[in-house]
Amino acid sequence: MRRAALVAEGLGAGLLVVAVVGSGIMAERLSGGNEALALLCNTIATGAALVALILTFAPVSGAHFNPAVSLALAARGELSWRALPSYVAAQCGGALLGTAAAHAMFGLPLFSLGTKVRSGFGLLLAESLATLGLILVIVGGNRRTPLATPLAVAAWITGAYWFTSSTSFANPAVTLGRALTDSFAGIRPLDVPGFVLAQLAGTAAAVLLARRSLGARFAHGRGGVA
Repeated sequence: MRRAALVAEGLGAGLLVVAVVGSGIMAERLSGGNEALALLCNTIATGAALVALILTFAPVSGAHFNPAVSLALAARGELSWRALPSYVAAQCGGALLGTAAAHAMFGLPLFSLGTKVRSGFGLLLAESLATLGLILVIVGGNRRTPLATPLAVAAWITGAYWFTSSTSFANPAVTLGRALTDSFAGIRPLDVPGFVLAQLAGTAAAVLLARRSLGARFAHGRGGVA
């Protein structure tokens, strides 16, 4: 496995969290308590950063930035199982550093435990559906229109910020990073396990749907990466 791929995954996940947490802090400070405006600002920054980061790092590592994506691609034979733990470790480590970097930019302690309550069946269902949709968008896009996949991924996440009750974390590594910020983008550490399990459930459902129900467009790739 190439070291460059792991560096790309860690750096990409870290910069994604910088965008999510940093824009959340900025939006919270400038929105005057208007949560809808803060969410809109957070959404735009995240979607724009996703396009740029995927285009930049896709040739190096595939630009997963997300353990759920890496797991789905491993299950489909598009990433080797041997590479999966290293990918996940790089993504989670990058996410933690991303939170620290965002806090440092705004003069905050590097880490502060999130206090925003994000619990309940509705939010867990939202995380499952957000992750399911993300995986299907990636798998379908990679098979038919790979050049458009960065835009499709960003479009899905941007939309899901608004049509899901959880604001679509859809990423275990990002969820971990957001547990260490007591800001607009934060989540209580107590709520993290539920979010991650919901994300993994959505991942499993997407893999099964792509394999059994959605036809040739979602057919398996060949071989493994790294």
